[in-house]
Amino acid sequence: MKLGIIGGSGLYSMPALASGRQRAQETPWGWPSDTLVEGEIEGLPVVFMPRHGRGHRIAPAEINYRANIAALRIAGCNVIVSVAACGSFRDELPPGTLVIPDQLVDRTQGRDKSFFGEGIVAHVSLADPIATDLAARVEAAAGAAGIPHHRDGTYLAIEGPHFATRAESRLAKAQGFDIVGMTGMPEAALAREAEMAYAIAAFVTDFDAWKPEAVSTTSVMEVLAANAANAQALVAALCRALRDEPLPRPSAQGWERALDTAFATPRVEWPLEPAARLRAIAPRLFA
Repeated sequence: MKLGIIGGSGLYSMPALASGRQRAQETPWGWPSDTLVEGEIEGLPVVFMPRHGRGHRIAPAEINYRANIAALRIAGCNVIVSVAACGSFRDELPPGTLVIPDQLVDRTQGRDKSFFGEGIVAHVSLADPIATDLAARVEAAAGAAGIPHHRDGTYLAIEGPHFATRAESRLAKAQGFDIVGMTGMPEAALAREAEMAYAIAAFVTDFDAWKPEAVSTTSVMEVLAANAANAQALVAALCRALRDEPLPRPSAQGWERALDTAFATPRVEWPLEPAARLRAIAPRLFA
């Protein structure tokens, strides 16, 4: 098992990988957000990538999500944990809380959301977009690290880069969403297409705009700095757990064979060039 860690806002490096190998990994969909860092944490092979690039240079809508997921897949990862920042729609989830959602709602626009097309059509199941076995390990790691946390809930993915209006925030709260972020989709969908386990470790930084105080980048970054140590501790505890007990297969969501029933286009009709690109994310089918 090889774990990919995608670092979100405030998490641009992993000190535990300070001596790791830098890897510039081009993909058929272009370059990922930054170089990958490969090494071991607590004896588990790990690859780290900062989603927004080091120095936070890439806005949510500008991220090449396909290249990020493909780069981790090419590097040998079959498990991804996204460490992210989020806003909260619930008083019980104050800043500093770690939320491990089990569902997502996608309200992003204009992003490249699939590896498929151009002659090869596939529809993966996203009924349960989060790998529950992996989410359970993240929850256990949070407990072991003493991090306040909450399991389950719905992550609302918005386009950004602006924060929500008060009306948008209050509507999302009334609809029953738990947290809001700008990067959970299409990341989760692409990970499923690449037959990888995916879970989100979302650290709450604010209450969005449904409360009187308005969220600001300054306030978010202040909370992110305080959350950084917890993020590092969470990853270390998770790596220990996965080292000692890898994820079971077959999985509850069947992520490791998600493409088996996804293709609408018969294999004999697959064009050569798109099929060659897809080897990067599904080598067992396109080798």
